[in-house]
Amino acid sequence: MAKDKKTLFIHQPQFKGGPKELTKFIYANLRYPKEAFEAGVEGTVFIEYDIDYQGNVVATRVLQGLGYGCDEEACRVVQMMKFDVERNRGVHVLFHQKVKVLFKKPKQAPAPPPIAQPQMQVAYTVTPAAPVVPKTEEKPTEVTYNYTIRL
Repeated sequence: MAKDKKTLFIHQPQFKGGPKELTKFIYANLRYPKEAFEAGVEGTVFIEYDIDYQGNVVATRVLQGLGYGCDEEACRVVQMMKFDVERNRGVHVLFHQKVKVLFKKPKQAPAPPPIAQPQMQVAYTVTPAAPVVPKTEEKPTEVTYNYTIRL
């Protein structure tokens, strides 16, 4: 009897949308460091990272770096990633994966990181259109019981 379906004991974590979406996510969130721009540094940072059983990146290690803030920026972006992990028969597995992040010098100076702006709070006042008349509640009739106990 041949099995058509492959059965895996441990399922690997997958980034939602696949490898193309992983690449899009990295380069959408990557900011070129100011120190690297001033020094004219370009190249690739190789990162190894660990994924826990919930799909969170819990640790990153630089296997081959560039310096000038590129290593730290690559680690920052990798730690933001979230993976889909199937249940592995109740076993909590720590997965290890590698990624390379390419730093290519932009034509213009990198924009400074966004500064957290205070949130403007808006208050709303609601007034009813017509006055609300409370309903009169009818009290239920009280029922009393008398018990006689003889000894």
